[in-house]
Amino acid sequence: MHQGRAVIKGVAGLSFFSLMATPAFAGEMLDGSQFGVISALPFIGMLLSIALGPLVAAHFWEHHQGKITTFWSLILLVPLIAFGGVLPSSTALLHTMALDYVPFILLLMALFVPAGGIVIRGNIHGSPLTNIVILVIGMVLASFIGTTGASMVMIRPIIRANDNRRHNVHVVVFFIFLVSNIGGSLTPLGDPPLFLGFLKGVDFFWTMRNIFPETLFVGGLVLALFFVLDLWLYRKEGVTRDPTPDSPLSVSGLVNVVLIGIVVAGVLMSALWKPGTLFSLLDIPFESQDLLRNGVMILVVIASLLLTRADDRQDNGFSWAPMAEVAKLFAGIFVTMIPVLAMLKAGASGAFAPLVNLVTHADGTPNAAAYFWLTGGLSSFLDNAPTYLVFFELAGGDAAKLMTEGALVLAAISAGAVFMGANSYIGNAPNFMVYAIARSSGVKMPGFFGYMLWSGAVLLPTFALATLIFFH
Repeated sequence: MHQGRAVIKGVAGLSFFSLMATPAFAGEMLDGSQFGVISALPFIGMLLSIALGPLVAAHFWEHHQGKITTFWSLILLVPLIAFGGVLPSSTALLHTMALDYVPFILLLMALFVPAGGIVIRGNIHGSPLTNIVILVIGMVLASFIGTTGASMVMIRPIIRANDNRRHNVHVVVFFIFLVSNIGGSLTPLGDPPLFLGFLKGVDFFWTMRNIFPETLFVGGLVLALFFVLDLWLYRKEGVTRDPTPDSPLSVSGLVNVVLIGIVVAGVLMSALWKPGTLFSLLDIPFESQDLLRNGVMILVVIASLLLTRADDRQDNGFSWAPMAEVAKLFAGIFVTMIPVLAMLKAGASGAFAPLVNLVTHADGTPNAAAYFWLTGGLSSFLDNAPTYLVFFELAGGDAAKLMTEGALVLAAISAGAVFMGANSYIGNAPNFMVYAIARSSGVKMPGFFGYMLWSGAVLLPTFALATLIFFH
């Protein structure tokens, strides 16, 4: 609890400086055409560290994440100041940390902490139909309490329901596909990439209106494949001894459901209520509704910690470690991304002109299928939140235009970032968390490449069909 209060105190202090203005773009303060490719090396180094660190030097990575993040952030300052100038670089840095990073972390924390206090006790029999019901409930929750929150709430009940089965690995693998990723595609609360889009001006309900058919198709097809496989294995297994016999289900920590509802209301309020700018600092506008939203997030976290029983969090396996790790790593990601976004904003005049050509047809129109697969491909191995931002800016970075005349491209970017985060353990934050919980519960989870055999067999053909239907 002491560590939790320290984390909250630090974020609350930062939020005083953020106040979350109407999101502008930090790269607009810098001339992206003046930056060379070398300016992207700290960002690439940061993402490669995240991708490879846990695999090749797990112990070193676990104990030195903060130092590695600081190293890449400091390395960035050299090309940033050299190409961008001291004042524009300082302004861009302040803008990024105050208006993008802090609200991003506050939302994650405001969903993570209450979700970690909701406990489902008891056990039910893990039949194929029961598993489908649990997965569907988890998918729905994912769009409203986040993929991390839904994964924390639902993973232990589905493991207990299937702990008597000889074949239960596939249950957890499909749980990662559906609850930890695909289910979070309908609101900015569901997955970090969509919340970053919301901060850039995308309407709260835009994704629900525009990628619901894609989510229904992809989620429905993956669910159908799961049911066929689960039914076949279930009939093959026969009756086995259940180490946790069926017992009545109960839910505790329900006050946290109310608190999550307050978070949703706070986000909606900031989208609908626009009283105007409270004050400006270095030409950055800070707005009243966003100050209020930040305050709501902090109060929800504090209320959850005070009102949730300690044994509820203990039974849920709640730990501050995932949140602390995300806060450290994303600080480095947001900082090192500054020149990358500026270069993308420069379009054909910037160093990433070849990338512009990859996502553009010969007649100059955007290629939605290329946006879907490039966003998704990088989201499979790099974090999907910064990947979303990269392609959002590559598509022009103007939320108003992207939501209307560029709707197909924005849908492709959104779907690619959220759906394909499921392709590997490192594509989205909850994936590895679910993997760790399942292994500690006795499930013989596949390794990094073994998991990718599952995703390659199930997800890639599904995404190919989705491309032909929605993005071709």
